[in-house]
Amino acid sequence: MRIGYLECFSGISGDMLLGALVDAGVPLKLLAETAAALNVGARLEMRKVSRGGLAAIKVDVLAPEQTKPTQEAHPDDHTHEHHAHKPDPEHHPHEHAPHRSLSTILGIIQAAPLTEAVKQRSARAFQLLGEAEAAIHSIPIEKVHFHEVGAVDTIVDLVCAAAGCEALGVDRWMASSLNVGSGTVKCQHGTLPVPAPATLALLGDAPVYAAGPPMERVTPTGASVLRMLDVTYGPLPEMRVAAHGYGAGGRDTPGEPNLVRLLVGDAQDEAAGAEAIAVIETVIDDATPQLLAYVSELLLEAGAWDVYRAAVQMKKGRTGVQMTVLSSPDLLPALRDLLLRETTSIGLRWRLENKMALAREFVEVETTWGKVRIKIARWPSGEVANASPEYEVCRNIARQHAVPLKQVMQEAMRAYGEHERASTKKGH
Repeated sequence: MRIGYLECFSGISGDMLLGALVDAGVPLKLLAETAAALNVGARLEMRKVSRGGLAAIKVDVLAPEQTKPTQEAHPDDHTHEHHAHKPDPEHHPHEHAPHRSLSTILGIIQAAPLTEAVKQRSARAFQLLGEAEAAIHSIPIEKVHFHEVGAVDTIVDLVCAAAGCEALGVDRWMASSLNVGSGTVKCQHGTLPVPAPATLALLGDAPVYAAGPPMERVTPTGASVLRMLDVTYGPLPEMRVAAHGYGAGGRDTPGEPNLVRLLVGDAQDEAAGAEAIAVIETVIDDATPQLLAYVSELLLEAGAWDVYRAAVQMKKGRTGVQMTVLSSPDLLPALRDLLLRETTSIGLRWRLENKMALAREFVEVETTWGKVRIKIARWPSGEVANASPEYEVCRNIARQHAVPLKQVMQEAMRAYGEHERASTKKGH
């Protein structure tokens, strides 16, 4: 499994990530072509800088009205009438940036000749940002208008970040705890505490802290990128580093490098088919069996790999039901919220573990009653470890032809045996 790990000891912003991607080996040409594909008149400019004595890459997005990258921090210019704000003073100041609705921005992304994965990721970033702003101002999402966040440079930041991350071929994104900074930031909403409201809403339950001189370190754009990548948080995992890069922020803070560091490498796990798995558990003693069965169906429809329930004895001798959900780590927030929303539980726990699965394939065999699909699991050597007929297919045949289910499954396995013998003979 290829892992991308972001060390956010000085926070993260859109341009910091672009610099780290280029420094880690993503061609600047790829990002420049992505910016051009958006057809908004922006271009990229890369320069090597020093932050706290460390060499890094700074990538600037130059909008049509700009002729050179920003060197100094500027005050923000945020609107007040339900306009999303981007308190990101050192990165992309726009004193007269146009207002754009979410639908306008999504239209720009959709019209660009980019891969579907890049479009989906960057569109999701803006959708999440729009939802955060709508919740902050208590207005419908269609009434949110983006000012700073809707400026050309930030659209380019997010879409180029999606393209650059795709180019790295990372299977799982992780990050350290986030240094969000401290102090206040000025905008047309007034003087707001750091992290800004939109940033805080986007970060959710991500682990955060504040260190160093007062300044904004995680911007709304940076928080959107983390959500876009479905980042999980934790210490640096055991991995063999293949590439690394340093991306610079706009300010140079002596003694405390204003950088984000990106590490890319392969997880050190020799088990075949190993991958990360999220385990969510909650124990419930005041819900009906019908409710729990319904919630199990919702969880599976939402993408959970498996859901199971077991009777447990709780404190004071009460009997309860432990519900366990298995899923990919990126679905953890959604499934966690679904459990709390749909059940009577007021708390749950989760953890990340390792999952191993044998390679699987399917073949169809002919039986007396029609075709049945057989699921086959193989060892890494290619040898068959297990084979079994698909239950749903066999059940439908049993009902349709009024024959015992066990007879259908036995016939399917007999046919599979003949299929394997014929394949082996043909191979010789």
